[in-house]
Amino acid sequence: PWATLIPRSMPSRAWHCWIGFAGMAVQLTDAPESVLAIMAEADLVQVRQLLRAESARAGLGLVDQTKLITAGSELARNILTYADGARGSVRIHQVTGQRGRLGVRATFTDDGPGIDDLDRALTDGYSTSGGLGLGLPGSKRLVDEMTISSTSAGTTVVIVKWAR
Repeated sequence: PWATLIPRSMPSRAWHCWIGFAGMAVQLTDAPESVLAIMAEADLVQVRQLLRAESARAGLGLVDQTKLITAGSELARNILTYADGARGSVRIHQVTGQRGRLGVRATFTDDGPGIDDLDRALTDGYSTSGGLGLGLPGSKRLVDEMTISSTSAGTTVVIVKWAR
C-alpha cells in the first residue's frame, strides 16, 4: 500500500500538500523499516536519532537532515500533546523516487481525537494548546512532501525529504 505517494480520495477532513514534487511516484528501498512507539518524552530523542541515521544513509546533506529531524520532532511532540491513550507511532524508511533519487519517508500515526479544522491548524499562529502555532505549518515548510489525513479516529501525517 505504500508503493506511491499519489493522493487518492480522502475524507473531507483530510488535507494534502505536495511541495515541489507533486505526485512523484516512489518505491520503498530494500533497507529495513524502523518503527517506534511514541508514548513518552524520552521517545522524542529516539525519533530524532532514527531520522538522523536514515537521512544520513539516504545521502541527505546536513541542512536537509536537520530540517527532516526538526519536522519529525515536532510531529512526534504533537502526538504526545494531542493524542490520547496509547499515543502513537512513527514508521521511517528510505524511498527511491524518479531517476533513482533517494529520500526518507516518515509516517506519524496516532489514535487521538483528530484535527477539527486542518486549514486552520496549518495557519501560522493557530494553536489549540496555547503554543506559538508554528508546529504543523513549520513542519510543512521544512520537508519536500507532506500529507495529513485526520478523522475522529486519529491522524496520520506523512513527510518526505529528498536528497539533493
